[in-house]
Amino acid sequence: MQSDLKRIVSKLHSGMRIAVPVDYAGVSMALTRPMIEAGLRDLDLVCVPTGGLQVDMLVGAGCVRSVETSAVSLGEAGGAPRFNAAVKEGSIKVIDATCPAVHAGLIAAQKGSPFLPLRGLIGTDVLANRPDWKVIDNPLSDQKDPVVLIPAIHPDVAIFHAPMADRHGNVWIGRRRELAPMAYAARETYVTVDRIVEGNLLADEMTGAGVLPALYVSAVAEAPKGAWPYGLWGEYPADVDELKRYAAAARTQEGFDAYMSETAQQGEPA
Repeated sequence: MQSDLKRIVSKLHSGMRIAVPVDYAGVSMALTRPMIEAGLRDLDLVCVPTGGLQVDMLVGAGCVRSVETSAVSLGEAGGAPRFNAAVKEGSIKVIDATCPAVHAGLIAAQKGSPFLPLRGLIGTDVLANRPDWKVIDNPLSDQKDPVVLIPAIHPDVAIFHAPMADRHGNVWIGRRRELAPMAYAARETYVTVDRIVEGNLLADEMTGAGVLPALYVSAVAEAPKGAWPYGLWGEYPADVDELKRYAAAARTQEGFDAYMSETAQQGEPA
């Protein structure tokens, strides 16, 4: 169960559909650069439910074919420059979604259902850009009662970062329960963690309720501060200055390339 970053990346292939989490829920930045260095191409990213630095870096490095998301930004650091440029150039496909729709698609996959109904999309322009979302009348009502059917989302892989895992492969995600449907829906789930602990997190009454069982985890790699420059709940805050530095540099492709080269030489944060 325990692995390393290179071994995990060796299991990823071009053309995969990969689910990645929102910036505050444990982004595996530790896997981002190895994915780029592996030369992955034509990735279809599913942001759960929004994307940020990881998505922007993968787009800037030419790894991405499409992004299904409700938004991509760098939060306080501003817009996602390489993503925005790619959208303008038409070099990637953006699949418009909403936060509830992304979660609904994952939950449908988790439950083995081909779809999940959702009401909130009725009357929005998003429907016009999603021919795969079907509007039907509620079959359980005698009145006209339209609902939208959201197809199940089946990622090939889900990747995220968490504070800790045990040697059995159980991963502690705490209150970030939105990570669980990613793992339930994906065929494989790869997790980086700040540390590997002794004992059994699932058997401990103090941690058990916040654990993603090893049954849903394909491999775990230890990567201290593996979410940096994003923060990790209960562990360390986001490095806003570094995010702003990236945002300024990546306004051009040349600046992005220079930033990636410079930070590769600097190595991982202490």
